[in-house]
Amino acid sequence: MRRSDNRGSGEFRPEDAVIEETGRVPSTLTRANFSGQKKTGSSVNVPGLAYRNEDIMSEGWRQHRKHVFVLSEAGKPIYSRYGNEEALSSTMGVMMALVSFVQAGGNIIQSIFSDEHTVVFLQKGPLVFVCVSATHQSEQQLRSELLHVYHQIVSLLTQASINRIFERRKNFDLRRLLSGSEKVLDGLLDVMDSDPGFMLSAVQCLPLPSASRDALGHILQKAVTPNLVFSFLIANNRLVSVVQEKTVLEDARLKPNDLHLLFNLIRASSAFQAGEIWTPICLPLFNPDCYFYAYVAYLDPPECTVCLVLLSTDKEAFFAVAECKKKIEQAFASQNALQWLANAQLYSVDDIGVANLKHFLYKPSKVLDHHRQMPQFTCPEMDVAYRSQEERIRLLDLYRNMHNCIHSTSRPLKLIYHSAGEETLLAWVTSKFEMFACFTPLVTKKSAISELTKLLRWIKKEEERLFICHLPKYSSAPQPGRSSTDRPSTSDTGFLSLL
Repeated sequence: MRRSDNRGSGEFRPEDAVIEETGRVPSTLTRANFSGQKKTGSSVNVPGLAYRNEDIMSEGWRQHRKHVFVLSEAGKPIYSRYGNEEALSSTMGVMMALVSFVQAGGNIIQSIFSDEHTVVFLQKGPLVFVCVSATHQSEQQLRSELLHVYHQIVSLLTQASINRIFERRKNFDLRRLLSGSEKVLDGLLDVMDSDPGFMLSAVQCLPLPSASRDALGHILQKAVTPNLVFSFLIANNRLVSVVQEKTVLEDARLKPNDLHLLFNLIRASSAFQAGEIWTPICLPLFNPDCYFYAYVAYLDPPECTVCLVLLSTDKEAFFAVAECKKKIEQAFASQNALQWLANAQLYSVDDIGVANLKHFLYKPSKVLDHHRQMPQFTCPEMDVAYRSQEERIRLLDLYRNMHNCIHSTSRPLKLIYHSAGEETLLAWVTSKFEMFACFTPLVTKKSAISELTKLLRWIKKEEERLFICHLPKYSSAPQPGRSSTDRPSTSDTGFLSLL
């Protein structure tokens, strides 16, 4: 069912997206790339799939730093980060018994603490999420990660569909609908361990000269069709440009966490490298009950590093949106735009010239309107000391600890100086920015603040290269629906069959 569309005389609202009446995952259309050749881009290797059938009685299973479980209110297993859900059914039954026991007393179980582990619970409608963590993350941070997992599931099924299914059958096995989505959830949990964007609720942009970024935005701005709401250009998993319809309401603007979920969905499956994909996608923070229809295609096969994503509210707009992609390809070819992206250089701390600096995270806040519209952050490539996955995660754990302290609800702080054995860290929050910096050991507080002042001057100088400073917009008018003879043939196998 589609709600009445009056956007020609008003503003785009979340309810203008498509509402699916069925309880199944809606259909997906795949079309080979225009050349007819099979793309040879390497498949995405999502870490963690080897753990799917791990023995839950083994010591290795117990030693994982973080477990995540998803189950229904009836105690039905839905997902486990490590091990098979069926083998863990009795364990999940105990978890649900704890939830029910506390609820019977008129309370809600939030967390359990022990010397080595923190157990956090989150209940969202008919679904229950549990995290068992051996990390030093706070209860709030772990609950936030569980919320991301919930939103990723909603992005595939919508909140309305999940609620409707369990209203009809409380013991429904949701794995029937989520079959094949394990790699998406695994990938999400992996990336949350190594991507600070989730902690900062911000997106990272590809550093690019402002003239090039503006030209790319102008290309997207010109390739529009009725009911197209958002256009994204992504390169190497970083945002390059985003264009939106003018009538999108201020209170319905796109949230960074929706982008994280969308990017993870694309990154988790090599099927998106096969050609043009037309698939339903829910953006939970924009509207958890409706679908957009996403056109996803790579512009640089077979490397598959530059991805175009176009979101429409029209289920039947595949061919119209595909024509937009053709226009974008033609404009890219005429301006050699792919070469601009190939030449884009990430930066290191050595490029900045700040003494003793090893790494930093910088998020502007309320400086200019565009930062409120699309919260962004920037950081350099990891110093050589943090090149291994273990060291990267260790550094991010230190940042998380600082972030939790400085944003404490009971005692918020503005400045934290922490000297550790291998590094010195400084967290600094003002009305204009949020900064987390890592220095070499033995750096004094006075020296660290002095060096950060130099860093802030460098960031200000490079602002237009590091951030999207202007959000291009376009205007489109809705068109009458196509007749049934104009509709593309789609299967009912659903998006998850691609994974």
